[in-house]
Amino acid sequence: MQWSDWYRKYKNRWWCLPLILPVVLYPVVALSNVYTELDGVRVVLFYLPPALMMALTLVFGWAALPGIALALVMRYLPMRGEVDAIAAVIHYLLTCVICWGGYRLFVPRRNAISFGYAHLSAARLFWLVLCQATLFFIIYQGAIIFGLYDAKISMLGNDPFQISTLINYQSLLVSNLVGLPFFYFIIRALRHPPFVRHFFSRMRSQFHPRAGQFEVLLWALILLGLIYLLLVPLNDSSTVFNTNYTFTLLLPVMIWGAMRFGFLFITTVWALVLIVLSHYYYRYLPPTSYLEIQMAITSSCYVVFSFTIYLMAEITTHQRAIYEKVRHVAFIDPIVQMPNLRALTRDLNLSSGSTLCLLNFPEMDLLARNYGVLMRISYKQQLANWLQQSLFEDEKIYHLSNKELVLRLSGEASKTRLEELYQKTRSFRFMWDGMSMQLQVGLGYCYVRSPVVHQHLLLGELGTMADFSLSTNRPESLQMRGARHVQNAVKQKVSMMNRLQKALDDGGFQLMVQRVEGIRGDHFYEILLRMKSEDGSLVTPDSFLPIAHEFGLSSRIDSWVLETTLQFIANHREALPGVRFSINLTAASICRAHFAVEVGQLLNRYDVQAWQLVFEITESSSLTNMALAGQTIFQLQQLGCRIAIDDFGTGYSSYAYLREMSVDMLKLDGSFIRNIASSSIDYQLVESICQLARMKNMQLVAEFVETQDVLDAVKVLGIDYIQGHLIDRPRPLEDLI
Repeated sequence: MQWSDWYRKYKNRWWCLPLILPVVLYPVVALSNVYTELDGVRVVLFYLPPALMMALTLVFGWAALPGIALALVMRYLPMRGEVDAIAAVIHYLLTCVICWGGYRLFVPRRNAISFGYAHLSAARLFWLVLCQATLFFIIYQGAIIFGLYDAKISMLGNDPFQISTLINYQSLLVSNLVGLPFFYFIIRALRHPPFVRHFFSRMRSQFHPRAGQFEVLLWALILLGLIYLLLVPLNDSSTVFNTNYTFTLLLPVMIWGAMRFGFLFITTVWALVLIVLSHYYYRYLPPTSYLEIQMAITSSCYVVFSFTIYLMAEITTHQRAIYEKVRHVAFIDPIVQMPNLRALTRDLNLSSGSTLCLLNFPEMDLLARNYGVLMRISYKQQLANWLQQSLFEDEKIYHLSNKELVLRLSGEASKTRLEELYQKTRSFRFMWDGMSMQLQVGLGYCYVRSPVVHQHLLLGELGTMADFSLSTNRPESLQMRGARHVQNAVKQKVSMMNRLQKALDDGGFQLMVQRVEGIRGDHFYEILLRMKSEDGSLVTPDSFLPIAHEFGLSSRIDSWVLETTLQFIANHREALPGVRFSINLTAASICRAHFAVEVGQLLNRYDVQAWQLVFEITESSSLTNMALAGQTIFQLQQLGCRIAIDDFGTGYSSYAYLREMSVDMLKLDGSFIRNIASSSIDYQLVESICQLARMKNMQLVAEFVETQDVLDAVKVLGIDYIQGHLIDRPRPLEDLI
């Protein structure tokens, strides 16, 4: 343990691995150099030491320089003496320092040493390949000119413009290009052995997803076949396929591999292929009088093929990585960071059969409004992590709308497992700002087979079953119970909502009026709203007002009724002087902060007096903001309008209305008035309400007065206004003219 800790701590110091590895690797790499002679001049076909030195500098930085110098001294001192050894040290180190310094100056990022990144290709090709080869070549040639190297054994010769010089320069280019990443991976593996597993894992991840074993095997057989043709010794029976013609066929094969198998794999293979082919060049280059030209052409093919293969591998690998990232992002919700509906569609199509479970949390929207959207996101993330512990490896949780999650279970899940998941979801406690929250949850499930058609409709039906589960406190199966009857109700609501929207846009409402007769001889008319149907009949408010409230259209309907009524008053001012109308208001309007201001603007626009309007407020569970409602009532009374409570006696907190609201009139519900002549209980209730109303100086209106007996009883009680079929039946507003 102490040795391993010491090694990890000091392995990158200049006196440890950076000093040892150059000494060990340089003699081995030197064996890979390939030399030949052309017209008495030594020519290099493959020269890897500069690539090794640069790779060491990439891994260890400036700490590698002492080790490089030591390796060069140990190599050149016994062979060439002190002068050549010093010249070699200066030659190699000066090249490494200039190229490495320039590269780090223009690419200062941390990942600048890793290979396979397309955005670093230009800088690497210039500083680590082209610049290094050129500097190495120029400094070497300068050393020969000044007599620091023996020209007879020089790999460059005296004439810098002959073919051998071109071949040598091209060999430096291709050696740096091929050897640099190859040695980089070897040094990384020696420095940190677990890197080997990471290397092969990364190599496999760069393969095209559809590149299977058969394709790899086919590619390898073709490559080995071409290499075999090139390495067969030339003889009288040799064909053109045993010459460097076959070498050109390697390019499409390697490009195929670069596009399909990624940068790491193809660069490693190509480095090994070039090392082998350069050592046995004489087997595919026939010894003719044009050997110099053939060798120059082959050397240029080394360079061009290497550049093409490396760039193609980097570009395709980079594009494939970008595609995978985009593909990953497409299947992940960017806010919640969970698989989305697109991912659910993909996974359903990939599996033969699945059980879909939709979780609905009705209280989540309310909590999100009170505590912010982040609360809802955190709740879903924590719940998903909580439930994932009970799921198998291939089962996932998907994010849908604001308050829904979907679980996809493999195969047909048992009722026992579904019940366990449901109970586990219900037992989940969510901590937020020190508070423990437990939300209600409904679960609807069904079993589906691939392919799943009409997925959106299916999720809608599951949502319906999840809503039903809230009332039964157990998971509800779509197949067992079905959701068609509930879905039909939903469809009818949506259809009615569309009809309401069209009626608002096209004037598809009809205003009716019913006379409200005063005991003292005055009167006013109540505006009754009807909606025109396609067959010409009229639809009563109890059929569409609840849906209008559910879809947020009730306030718009109130505004339409008010403005249409004021238009009628303004247009028929002479025919109906001093006419008064009562208009019903919904909770959405009475709880709207600027409603009274809008009423005042409409009164001014149509030049109608405020005393001509009576606003009736219907008792409703939706009227929860009593403070805002009271403020609106006060503002309307300040304008001069009168306020009445409609259907008093059967609504919500009726006597609380009398205590908390200052209104002008009470309209007694017809259920009390209808039987007042025959029911002593109803009579006593109405009498008590009348006494309370008089204590607060309110006028009373009796609805559903349909018989003479009821009319007589109402008059005895001193009720101020009478409304019902005995007095007047509802008729179109235009009939008043």
